[in-house]
Amino acid sequence: MPAYVLLTRDAHARTATLTSLGPDGTPEAGPDVVVPDDALADVVGRVEAQAHPRWVWDDTRRWYPALLAAGVRVDRCHDLRLCHAILRLAADAAGSRLQAAPPGPFDAPAPHAPAAREPDLLDALRELTDEDEDPPPAGGTPDDPLGGTTAPAGDLLAELRDQLDAVAGSARPGRLRLLLAAESGGALLAAEMQHDGLPWDPVRHDELLTDLVGPRPLGGGRPRRLEDLAAQVRDLLNDPRLNPDSQPHLLAALRRQGFSLGSTSKWEVRELDHPVVEPLLEYKRLSRLLSANGWAWLDAWVRDGRFRPTYVVGGVVTGRWATDGGGALQLPASLRGAARADPGWRLVVADAAQLEPRVLAAMSGDRAMAEAARGADLYQRIADAGTVPTRKDAKYALLGAIYGATTGTAGMLMPRLTRAYPQAVALVEAAARAGERGEPVSTWLGRTSPPASAAFLDRLGAAGAEGSDPDDVRDARRRARDRGRFTRNFVVQGTAAEWALCWLASLRRRLRDIGDGRAHLVFFLHDEVVVHSPASDADEVAQAVRDAADEAGRLLFGSAPVEFALDLSVVESYADA
Repeated sequence: MPAYVLLTRDAHARTATLTSLGPDGTPEAGPDVVVPDDALADVVGRVEAQAHPRWVWDDTRRWYPALLAAGVRVDRCHDLRLCHAILRLAADAAGSRLQAAPPGPFDAPAPHAPAAREPDLLDALRELTDEDEDPPPAGGTPDDPLGGTTAPAGDLLAELRDQLDAVAGSARPGRLRLLLAAESGGALLAAEMQHDGLPWDPVRHDELLTDLVGPRPLGGGRPRRLEDLAAQVRDLLNDPRLNPDSQPHLLAALRRQGFSLGSTSKWEVRELDHPVVEPLLEYKRLSRLLSANGWAWLDAWVRDGRFRPTYVVGGVVTGRWATDGGGALQLPASLRGAARADPGWRLVVADAAQLEPRVLAAMSGDRAMAEAARGADLYQRIADAGTVPTRKDAKYALLGAIYGATTGTAGMLMPRLTRAYPQAVALVEAAARAGERGEPVSTWLGRTSPPASAAFLDRLGAAGAEGSDPDDVRDARRRARDRGRFTRNFVVQGTAAEWALCWLASLRRRLRDIGDGRAHLVFFLHDEVVVHSPASDADEVAQAVRDAADEAGRLLFGSAPVEFALDLSVVESYADA
C-alpha cells in the first residue's frame, strides 16, 4: 500500500496523474495512473477506500472542492503549499536543503490570500476585527473544475522530498510532523465546512435585521432606523448636510463643536461630553452591521439555506485562520439567531475557555498557573487565590502579559502576576526580548515568526552606534518594542492555533464513528466549533468534542497538568449557545 499518492494535472489534456510513493517520497514500482478529469473523483474514491493513503497535492483549495462536489472525501493529505510556508521559516529545520533553495513557486503568496494583520492588545480587550474583502470566486470554472494546472510531477516530487528531509533532519521532527499533518488536515476541513455550510435561515435573518435597522429599503438608501439616527446626528451637530458615513465630514463637524479628535473611532467618540455620542455610536454600530452582514451579505453568502464562507488556513502569520470574505470570523451576536439547525437536528457549540492563558501555562510548565487552569474559569481562580483583586483584573493582567500591555490596569498588575507565575511570565518576556533584538521566535510545534526586516535591523544597529541621533534612538526603540509585543504574542497565539487544529482533527475523526456518521463540523472560529448533528446523536457528539479537546492537549503537551475546559451547549439556534 502506498504511503502517499501524488496528484498532478495536465490542464491541456484534461487529465490527472496519480503517482504512488513510499514513506520517503520515492515512487513505488508500477506505472503512474492517468485518468481523465471526469473520472478522477471515482478513481480517488476507490483508492481512498482501498489504500487509505496520504494525498499529496500542491494546494487543497484547488483539488478538494471538486472532489467534495462529486461526493468524495479523503481522510488525510499533505498540502505542499501550506507545509512549504511552515518549513521555509522553521528554526528547527535550519540548514535544510529546502531553506537553502532560492525562492520558487511555493514562496509566492497563495492566490487571494489576505494580508496578515499582526495581533495587538486592543484585539483582545476590545474584540475589534477588520472588515473582510469580498473574494473572487474560489476554485475553477464549470469547464475546468480543478482550476488550472499544477507544476510538473517531478517538481512536486522534489518539493515533497525536500519537505520530508527537512522534517527528518530537524531539531524536533515529531513536533514538526504533527504541525504539518494538522495544518494539512485543517485545509481538508476548511473545504468541507465550505461545502457543507452552516445552516442559516434567511427569513429569520431578514426578521432580525428588520427589527434592528428597519425594513429593507426599495431602490437603495438607508433603512428607516439608520436614517432617523443620521437625522439626530445632523441636528445635534448643527450640520443639516452632514454625511455620517464620511469620516472627514464627521470629524470636521465634531471639531466645530470644539472637540480635538484624531479620528471618529468609537473609542474616541465615547469619551466626548456631548448629546451626540449615544445616537452617533448607535448609528456607527448599525451601519457596520448592515455593511458587514446586511441584506447584500445575505444575498452573496447564503445559498440553499447554508452560509458557506471561504476559510484561509494559516491566513494569519501566527497560524490562525482568516477568510477570503463573508465575515465568518466575526458573525455578530445580534444575527446568530439565523443560524438554526435543520428539523430533527441540533447545533453542538463548544468554546475553549481562556485558551491562550491555558496554553501559556502548559508551554511554560508553570505549575501554579496550571493549578489555576483546573476548572472552567481560570480568571476567577486567579482572583480567588488572591493574586489580583478581581476576575476582571485577572483577565486584564493575563492578556496584558500575552499581548504586551505596559500601561493602565494590565501594566500595574504585572508585578503581582510575575510573583505568582514566574515561569509563565518569563516565557513571554523572553519572546519579547528576542523580538526586540530582531530574532525570530517559534511556537510549541515549530511555526517560526517571519524574520525582522533589513530596515529594522539597520535602524537597531544605527541606534546602538556611538553618537547616534536621539530621534533615531527613540524611533528604533519604539519599533523594537512593537516587534517585541508581536513576538511575545506569537508564541502563545500560534501555539493556541496549533492546539485548535489538533482539536479539529481529532473531532473530525471521532464524528465519523457516531451514529451513521452524519454529524459534521460546520463552523470554526479560533477557539470555537459548531457541529451540526442529528438530535439523537447530540449527546454523544458533545462528549466527542470534550474527548477531542483532551486529546489535543495530550498531543501537544503530553502529561502537562493543564485542563482545557470547554463551554458547551446543545441548541437549536446558535444564539442560544
